[in-house]
Amino acid sequence: MARQGICSGAFLFRGTGLDLNKLDITVIGGGIGGLTCALALRQRGANVTVLEQAQAITEVGAGIQVSPNGLRVIEALGLGDALARCCVQGEAVSLRNGSTGVEVARLDLKRLPQDQRYYFVHRADLVDLLSAAAREQGVAVRLLQRVDTVTPGPKPRIVLATGDFRDTDLAIGADGIHSAVRPVLNAAQKPFFTGQVAWRCIVPNITGHPPHARVHMGPKRHMVTYPLRDGSLLNVVAVEERSQWAAESWSQKDDADNLRKAFAGFDAEVHQILSQAEAPGVWGLFRHPVAARWYGQGVTLLGDAAHPTLPFLAQGANMAMEDAWALADALSQASDMDSGLAAYQQRRMARVTRVIDAASKNARNYHLSPGPFRFAAHTALSLLSRVSPGQMLGRFDWLYGYDVTRVQMA
Repeated sequence: MARQGICSGAFLFRGTGLDLNKLDITVIGGGIGGLTCALALRQRGANVTVLEQAQAITEVGAGIQVSPNGLRVIEALGLGDALARCCVQGEAVSLRNGSTGVEVARLDLKRLPQDQRYYFVHRADLVDLLSAAAREQGVAVRLLQRVDTVTPGPKPRIVLATGDFRDTDLAIGADGIHSAVRPVLNAAQKPFFTGQVAWRCIVPNITGHPPHARVHMGPKRHMVTYPLRDGSLLNVVAVEERSQWAAESWSQKDDADNLRKAFAGFDAEVHQILSQAEAPGVWGLFRHPVAARWYGQGVTLLGDAAHPTLPFLAQGANMAMEDAWALADALSQASDMDSGLAAYQQRRMARVTRVIDAASKNARNYHLSPGPFRFAAHTALSLLSRVSPGQMLGRFDWLYGYDVTRVQMA
């Protein structure tokens, strides 16, 4: 049975310290992390405004994997059933030889504990769900609000690109890898290009793709596919190692022939899937350090603004949702703002660092070239998958079994 939390419009969370009912909080960024945070804070009584620079709260052309650790936040916010109605429940993660299509190993998600589920979700559907719930519960969402600078202080000031400004009790930077808030708290650190470029697109599911996340692995490249919505669509994310730099932007498009050429050596199913691709998005993958400081006076960071991760463990959105809950919970239990923000960073730092490191290592495992090392690695995975599927899944207990909604304050 899915755990359900808050009902619409009811503020049932009550901390013992800082009175969130008296706080005016501004969340900068209307993505998954920002909306989750706004909703979690509003359900604890705060007056919350979301500033989004786009003309509409929307996401197009991308899928995400909501693993059990992220789903716990959605359920605790009372949105578990609504999410289940608009997504595909994943049954497996299948690692496959890209050139032959033969399965190397399988993570059997049906073996997850009964209270854990794994979803494949269209990002736009999750954003719509969170946005509607936030508005329904009284969060003010203001569009076309591009933030220029944020000045920490007892009453932080947010200055917009238009010159208008907004004073608030707490400014939360949930504004992604190009955050306007992160440089306020941390010295500039230049990310480095990983030597990898990614494409993404959504195509019709013409291959009868099952409810699995398939990782098609090959030398210096891999492609991930999984179904969305009613199963009629496939999300495609493909990664290639290359020396040529590409911009770190989700809005840049590429010729689909470039994607098809990069995976020309893969099996017939991959060719069939990519035959449907049109103008895929393309972006360079950069490694960013985890921010040393997540908070200052009346200012804090959340999600990619604090700790961008590479997309090789499907945890970017899940970590942002965990952050959102942890921040709201830490503030509701703190005696004052500074101690609440300090507790939030302390609670999250080790967790996100471990996830980011694990994601970075996965890229190397997916891109092994033919030879003794790949043969040994694939053989070991295949044996473990067949002989001890429970142990195979258990390797991820530390990730999927984590429940941020039940983690107690230190």
